[in-house]
Amino acid sequence: MTAEGDIVLIYFEDKPLVFARIEEILPDSKPAWYHVKLMMLQVPVHTITWILRESYIDGAEFTMNEKKVRLERVVCPKDPEEPKKDTNNPEAKTPGGARVISFPDLKKK
Repeated sequence: MTAEGDIVLIYFEDKPLVFARIEEILPDSKPAWYHVKLMMLQVPVHTITWILRESYIDGAEFTMNEKKVRLERVVCPKDPEEPKKDTNNPEAKTPGGARVISFPDLKKK
């Protein structure tokens, strides 16, 4: 389930519109509905509160004023694995061909 603190991408009519962070999820007076406070990650930063079902918070499509809206939780991509560097070789080169300079070795000279 998408939770407080998660970043979501808001889709409007099947097009990505804006990123937001879920600040708060509080139960509504109606069963199975929630007040979802979103901080819009745009300039100027502001907050909005939508009343949504749990399935909508988790990515199910819903409508607002007959327009399709959907939240998609954003997961941070993993960093690509970098080849291991030979730290013992002072003449080691980076993939771009630049030479690695060790600051501790530079101070010793």
